[in-house]
Amino acid sequence: MMLPSSAALSSATMMLLLISRASAFTKPLHQIRHHQSSQLFASTTTNISFDPSIDVREKATSTLVIGRHSTLKSLIEQQDSYVSLFGFRPHPDILSSMHESISGNQATSSHVIVPTVGPAIPRPPHRLTLCSLRNKVTRHNHPLSLHSMTDLVKSSVKGKGPVRIMVCVEDEYPLAPIAGAISRAFPVFSRKTKSKKADAGEDGDNGEEEEEERMIHVTFLDSKGRVVKNEVEINAAREAAEGVRLACRLVDTHPEELTSTAFAQECHDLFDEDDTVTIEEIVGEGLKEKGYGGIYNVGKGATEPPRLVIMTYDPPKDDLTEEDEEQSAITLVGKGIVYDTGGLAIKSRVGMCGMKHDMGGAAGVLGGFAAAVRLRTPRKIRLMLCLAENAIGPESVRNDDIITQYSGKTVEINNSDAEGRLVLSDAVAHATQHFDDSDLVVDMATLTGAQLVSTGKTHAAILTNKEELEHTAVKAGLVSGDLCYPLLYAPELLNKEFNSKVADMKNSVKDRSNAQCSCAGHFIESHIDSKYIERDGGWLHVDMAGPGSKAERGTGYGVGLVLSLVGSPGFSSRS
Repeated sequence: MMLPSSAALSSATMMLLLISRASAFTKPLHQIRHHQSSQLFASTTTNISFDPSIDVREKATSTLVIGRHSTLKSLIEQQDSYVSLFGFRPHPDILSSMHESISGNQATSSHVIVPTVGPAIPRPPHRLTLCSLRNKVTRHNHPLSLHSMTDLVKSSVKGKGPVRIMVCVEDEYPLAPIAGAISRAFPVFSRKTKSKKADAGEDGDNGEEEEEERMIHVTFLDSKGRVVKNEVEINAAREAAEGVRLACRLVDTHPEELTSTAFAQECHDLFDEDDTVTIEEIVGEGLKEKGYGGIYNVGKGATEPPRLVIMTYDPPKDDLTEEDEEQSAITLVGKGIVYDTGGLAIKSRVGMCGMKHDMGGAAGVLGGFAAAVRLRTPRKIRLMLCLAENAIGPESVRNDDIITQYSGKTVEINNSDAEGRLVLSDAVAHATQHFDDSDLVVDMATLTGAQLVSTGKTHAAILTNKEELEHTAVKAGLVSGDLCYPLLYAPELLNKEFNSKVADMKNSVKDRSNAQCSCAGHFIESHIDSKYIERDGGWLHVDMAGPGSKAERGTGYGVGLVLSLVGSPGFSSRS
């Protein structure tokens, strides 16, 4: 990802770095890195269940009730249902006072320790928390303000033992995006070592020993306070949450473990036993031989080879309706730069930290693809992951080099830290040249620091060649909670920023104050095959550098947006 600015290093410092890096190439590969099994990546002890059974109420040591301020009031007024909901009868005055202490104009919470009086088996005092969401939000936010829901859940789950989260949903809002928002509050990846006396951490781990598991039970309540038991909706919620947690785990995993090779293995592990998914890989020198000059040149300086992973999901024919069979395929493309040093245009010390997140686009589309497959989405979907490490070494691509992309166009490198667009351009060119049954290509990437300036930290920036697709994407973001907002679309005005004297284009803009985020997207667009445009094919670019991470953790952004765009069950309307 190209940052807005980067401190320069002295020539001597650069030379020392190159010599140090070069020495690694003299060792056998197995002495350089030992790759752990992908099964070791996850080290969480927090499990999330969406079992609609109310039996879990007897096991919980704390309960969160979350919903809009007005919806919570309606639930509190149903005093006859207290025992069936909580497993005990909290005094109505306590709940009323808690509700009155919080506002409907902001996301906030109130908690109290209550005695568990009721017909159930006597239990220790119970922590009860009301989490209030805004009654009203503006038009560019999810109606239930899912970002606020994540923050409230994260800050409200305290202590040890099973936790029950009851979400008051309103009939028009699907459950799956809510499940994704809740799952973000419980990070998966950690390499911390702890004892029981360890201080509580920022991630809400509260110092438990690694072997002690904790269960989070999520129950959805409809507008009348009844437990939602619809199996289709609950399954969609479960798979959406799993997809988000997968994406978060991958983004959080450090690059010593999540190399390009290990990332590819993750894909095989996910689908080895699923005969609806086929996987193809083009690796290392094979990329060079077949003309994928973007992916190859970005990744050739690393100790692990670059690779293009192509996955195809064909839904079971017996499950398809006539209308389903008429749908065109969708192709998803993800930027998977497992670590970005900036290459020879090296980042600063501060700018380089956190660049393990530069594969967030690939993680997001993979999590969405995996959930869509498990939900048996009635549509053919392809996934292309551009996996590479933008490393420093004797073979690293240089500024001033000219490379040939898969589209056949030549690119003069004037910034090796603008590498994401190079790898994505190869994949987009491949998709639009070879996938005749696809009418939509969606690429997702942590592409530019300029995205945060353009659309902020919660909304991804989108760029598309079709106005109707722009509206579709914004709506999909509002449904899924993966919010997005359009960029300026004007290739005829902006492509001049890439003019080169010696190649078809440069890879970085001349003027960084001229709609830089749009320019980066237009670079990718320029490699779309002309015949694809002639047959009215759609292209959507999603730059999610801002919303892809928060507080040094991956957010799983992109999973919900993908599920909404491909029309997976549970991401359109309530069943």
